[in-house]
Amino acid sequence: MIVHRSRAAALAAVLTAAALSLTACGSAGSTAKSGDTAAKGGAAKEAKDATSAADFGGMDALVAAAKKEGKLHVITLPRDWANYGKILDGFKAKYGIEIEEENPDGSSQDEINAINSRKGQDRAPDVVDLGSAFALQAVKDGLLAPYKVATFEKVPDTMKDAAGARVNDYGGYISIGCDAKKIGTCPKTFADLLKPEYKGKVALNGNPTKSGSAFGGVYAAALANGGSLDNIQPGIDFFGKLKQSGNFNPVESTPATIEKGETPISIDWSYLNAGYTDKFKSKGIDWQVSIPADGSYAQYYNQGINKWAPHPAAARLWQEYLFSTEGQNLFMGGYATPSTFEAMKKDGTLDAAAAAKLPTVEKPFTTFPTQDQITAAKKVITENWTKAIAG
Repeated sequence: MIVHRSRAAALAAVLTAAALSLTACGSAGSTAKSGDTAAKGGAAKEAKDATSAADFGGMDALVAAAKKEGKLHVITLPRDWANYGKILDGFKAKYGIEIEEENPDGSSQDEINAINSRKGQDRAPDVVDLGSAFALQAVKDGLLAPYKVATFEKVPDTMKDAAGARVNDYGGYISIGCDAKKIGTCPKTFADLLKPEYKGKVALNGNPTKSGSAFGGVYAAALANGGSLDNIQPGIDFFGKLKQSGNFNPVESTPATIEKGETPISIDWSYLNAGYTDKFKSKGIDWQVSIPADGSYAQYYNQGINKWAPHPAAARLWQEYLFSTEGQNLFMGGYATPSTFEAMKKDGTLDAAAAAKLPTVEKPFTTFPTQDQITAAKKVITENWTKAIAG
């Protein structure tokens, strides 16, 4: 089960990208060579400069270099989030590399702060797992090392930096969760939510001026009602109609409100709603989840390597593991959608059992809003949300 954590603020922090003021000053990174095996035709590169496994002479040489370092330092990776517990244990078991885990309930900003404040220190994070706004800013500020994993081409172009400095790894879709025992017929689209039988039953996980999931819900509603990534206003208008019809429930949806029956229909990220399905089954709640085809909107976390990683080979091996078939399938064990889902589905490497627990996505979402679009959308919501649902 995936639970809320303070690090989930990375989703909400997408709304405040303009507030980030990060600086990137130069610092000497590790000078460890990338293993004893050089790529054919040239000298071995330093691990900190390797942009692919080929720069080590192949995966075997990368593994050898990482084992020689013997350690990987990670930050803000809760073991109950996106199945990270099993992922961390799987990496350690496979390669015998010690993993130092720090501040599991921290935020993306904490990760950026650690990169900036610990340059040249062994306790600096080797890798980071960042919300979109922070990842885009980190690339802009030169904090992340470009690196292309073996499966780089399986990740859609719109979900990665061309040089591999930041790459979408796992995430989720805005979805509609529904207590099927309290609701006669569960809604499957945004259009359904306006039906009179859902009076007082439709809730968001928070306020979209502060909550990332609620913001995503409004963006998805905009796409379902003639809006675009440049125009979120139709989403605000939709919730205004939902309020006028009496269907909108102002109670913030949480596992507790769902269990009490206060929010029988909840708009939230798919990895949270899907997790509730298993959690509530033993409590007699039939929680069904649908991803609205009329408003498909997703958000993913980004993987990146600290440009000054103290263990640069281990950092790169970690990336290879996360984007491998094994790693991507493990993310699904935490109800998250891996970024290579469609490619793995096509080549038959998807874990069928884990995939079966994810809500069906009829229209994959692969074109994501830019930082400027997010900032503009945030401004519109801040100015108009309260007016739309007042009264």
